Amino acid sequence: MKANKTLKIVLAAFTAAIFVAQPVSAGVNLTGAGATFPIPLLDSCKAGYAAASGNSYTYTGGGSGAGRSASDKGIGDFNFSDTPHTASTRLASVIHIPVVAAPIAVIYKLNITKTLNLSPATIAGIFGGTITMWDDPAIVADNNRTIQSVTYKKDKAGVVVKDKDGNPVVANTRSVRTILTLPSKKITVIYRSDSSGTSGNFTNFLRGMAPTVWTKAGNNAFQTSFPGDLNAIANLGRIVGASGSAAVSALSAKTPYSITYAEKSYAAANGLKVANIKNAAGNYQAPDAGGTSEFLGDAKVDSNGILTFNYATKTPGAYPLGIVSYALVDTKTTNAADVKSFLNYILSPACPTTSPALEYTTIAGSLFAVDKAQIAKIG
Repeated sequence: MKANKTLKIVLAAFTAAIFVAQPVSAGVNLTGAGATFPIPLLDSCKAGYAAASGNSYTYTGGGSGAGRSASDKGIGDFNFSDTPHTASTRLASVIHIPVVAAPIAVIYKLNITKTLNLSPATIAGIFGGTITMWDDPAIVADNNRTIQSVTYKKDKAGVVVKDKDGNPVVANTRSVRTILTLPSKKITVIYRSDSSGTSGNFTNFLRGMAPTVWTKAGNNAFQTSFPGDLNAIANLGRIVGASGSAAVSALSAKTPYSITYAEKSYAAANGLKVANIKNAAGNYQAPDAGGTSEFLGDAKVDSNGILTFNYATKTPGAYPLGIVSYALVDTKTTNAADVKSFLNYILSPACPTTSPALEYTTIAGSLFAVDKAQIAKIG
């Protein structure tokens, strides 16, 4: 596959086409750490993997920074990072395998019944500290207008339906006039205080889609990417940090009029709502598997399995905060057969379709071929 080849990543439910090899040994417990983004998926797939392989795995999270550090130190059988670990100084035998794909959601706690619609420039203003009130004219404008959105067809189990080519099937394209009264309350912004690939992807999105508002480059450290003075008096107590997706979501749940970012399932677990985000085509899209697949379909991938996202994609149903989480694996691991079995199971439709409500995307097409080639390098 050529470097930087445009991908067409689609949701495909071809479970029977994927064979998950049984490991050489039985009863092995694999270990890993890192990004909190894949935790809901990994938790939901444990029982299926154990049944399919006879093995188990323990994943402790800790953030993408912890995953990169563990990889550098040779700790664990696999580690996850939501952003590429291109600064690794360890073995050249450590490779990236983008086996998890899902949307980052903008999560909020507001006493409103309708879904909040936000443009990238508005999100950048909120998280950058220039929009401080919920009834700010920019937020009002996003939510009192005619909006368009694309929704995807799902089966009775909640899995996105595909056409014969493996593309998500569009259920409808709607144009709706929205009217929303917003409270005159101060916004509390909650960010990831740890080294986080979720923060890296989120700030890359802000920089990529609202560069005049989010004026600094994306960074795994939100504090470093923040475009103003995070310690300014006006920001103290109003822009606060917490470590990990679970923590920022839990803090938001306890904080009226707050907003944060995390994998979508953390919103549901904490009784929070998620916003629709405006894409480059002008449509406001929900964070779901179909929209994530359409967004990732316009990404580019290099020979090392590292993706570059196209925030300017005009695909109508693209959700512009779709990301991948990379498994960092040493190809010289002594548990090669078992690690390959684990990664093949996570990559297979049997894993992400176990809990469709989590909105993790089944990887197929060109990216699937890249993943299989990367996994084949192990051992």
